[in-house]
Amino acid sequence: MISKIEQMLGDDKDLLTYECKGIPKSQLYLPSPTYIDDVFVQSDRPIRVLSSLRWLMNTGRLAGTGYVSILPVDQGIEHSGGASFAPHPELFDPEKIVELAIEGGCNGVVSTFGGLGAVARKYAHKIPFIVKINHNELLTYPNKFDQVMFASVEDAFNLGAAGVGATIYFGSDLSMRQLQEVSEAFSRAHELGMFTVLWAYLRNNAFKKDGVDYHTAADLTGQANHIGVTIEADIIKQKQATTNHGYTKIGFGKTHEKVYTELTSDNPIDLCRYQVANCYMGRIGLINSGGASTGAGDLEAAVRTAVINKRAGGLGLISGRKAFQRPMKEGIALLNAIQDVYLCKEVTIA
Repeated sequence: MISKIEQMLGDDKDLLTYECKGIPKSQLYLPSPTYIDDVFVQSDRPIRVLSSLRWLMNTGRLAGTGYVSILPVDQGIEHSGGASFAPHPELFDPEKIVELAIEGGCNGVVSTFGGLGAVARKYAHKIPFIVKINHNELLTYPNKFDQVMFASVEDAFNLGAAGVGATIYFGSDLSMRQLQEVSEAFSRAHELGMFTVLWAYLRNNAFKKDGVDYHTAADLTGQANHIGVTIEADIIKQKQATTNHGYTKIGFGKTHEKVYTELTSDNPIDLCRYQVANCYMGRIGLINSGGASTGAGDLEAAVRTAVINKRAGGLGLISGRKAFQRPMKEGIALLNAIQDVYLCKEVTIA
């Protein structure tokens, strides 16, 4: 298995041997078969939330490892159904989404209230459902950076969901309202026994400067994570960091020089580890998103992202478009390749 991973990494094979020095692995709470007992049992999470998390952790090919592979297919609301499903139009049918997650060995599946509700009685007991309860939509013109509630926590509970997911666009002028709404929703989800997943994304045109996009800067995304775990998200979904120095280059907010001189480096594993550190040193799991599908090279890119996440101390990967915007067999192969990284004992914590 390791030779196949090395082959797909190509010139990036040194990612398998790099060792983090700024934030050592000994300081982290790492995914393991006893992750729920070691970490979440110490928390104030209700017993039914622990049961829901355990179900997630014990489903699919990664069952019992402490890692998760999740299929998210909620992009049809924001990116449009055509942009999302035209490459593989079977996926307009939500049953095909759930089938891909099951056949692909995923721990869980994320989709819209209507999508999961349409097939709930057939599948909600077979694989953990995570209902995405808020969305942005780009049919409104001009577009704006907002997330609006499309469903209630009670709706998700009634269709049998194990968890709920929501997005906050940190940095946008509407983020404070989103923060309040999502915090209240997560509290209610915990009362009902569901775990919570936060898409802790950044959105502000000012985060692009001098040709560099700081929406994926380690320092800014790390702070979004830090706010997200403060409202008791049980899992943080974040784009993997590709750059740094967002605070200093854009010239706003507060940070410390040691973030850049000691805690991080230019190595992508160090950048991702800073994201993990902001999730209470890994007490709350970080899953990185797989990113957009570009066609050729998707498999290699997904494996690289998984290697970085695992070696940084992350909880897993949530990959959607790379998997569902292709024929079912190819999508399953891509999901399995991601999972193989987390199953491979030779891919260690850096």
